[in-house]
Amino acid sequence: MTIPDTMRAALLVGNGGPEMLEVRDDVPVPSAGPNDPLIEVSACGVNNTDINTRVGWYSRTVTSGTSGVGFTEAAPGDSTWGGGAVAFPRIQGAARCGTVVAAGEGTDRSIIGRRVLVDPWVRDRVAPTNRRLAR
Repeated sequence: MTIPDTMRAALLVGNGGPEMLEVRDDVPVPSAGPNDPLIEVSACGVNNTDINTRVGWYSRTVTSGTSGVGFTEAAPGDSTWGGGAVAFPRIQGAARCGTVVAAGEGTDRSIIGRRVLVDPWVRDRVAPTNRRLAR
């Protein structure tokens, strides 16, 4: 399979209302990093975290409920869920499904061509395969 240089993506270009989303066809296709697959996305879910990030609701300066238009008082340096800065432009929607089209160094190449569903939850950054199950 030939991987194109660019792809279509909906980019979030700043905090605000829906006008801050731009659909573009010239977004560079990322490469598969070490231990990572590259997935051709077929569909992705957008949820309240994506909307709250777009409007700037996670900023500590915002004290009212979520709105769809964006918060002018949102501080760009603390408007992520974790309290850090948001890097724009960004592609939102972490729950993705698609087909693996490349595998980075250290990744099992037999996964190329497999259909996958991405679980975007990071459970433990030090040991991401550790799953703590409630008993």
